[in-house]
Amino acid sequence: MAESELHRKGSEIRRTLLGDKYVERVNATTYKDPIMRTFIDVATENVFGALWTRPGLDLKTRTLVCVVSDAAGREPELRIHLRMALRQGWTETELIETLIHLSGYVGVPIIREAMIAAREVFAEVRTEG
Repeated sequence: MAESELHRKGSEIRRTLLGDKYVERVNATTYKDPIMRTFIDVATENVFGALWTRPGLDLKTRTLVCVVSDAAGREPELRIHLRMALRQGWTETELIETLIHLSGYVGVPIIREAMIAAREVFAEVRTEG
């Protein structure tokens, strides 16, 4: 099947947000599986291609929106979106303050888990350079 324009745009924005090394690594591991490949193809077209490329919000703001929504209990996605947020210019301090602020709205235990994920992602990104 031919690649759609939305899929092409989605692939580009996904690489911009996550970096080539990360995308290549997860494509060769997680998304090598045919079922997961189907998932990432749909997400690339319908989320990255259709949503992330819309006008009205810059990529930096969109990454923070994802961090906030994921902090309420979607840790695997939170890890991905923290990585994107760092690549779009949010600092570790700004992201930590965002999570701390959320503790008053979604609960301290949930944000504790988010902070553990953030600490690990920040260390990974620092190690990757």
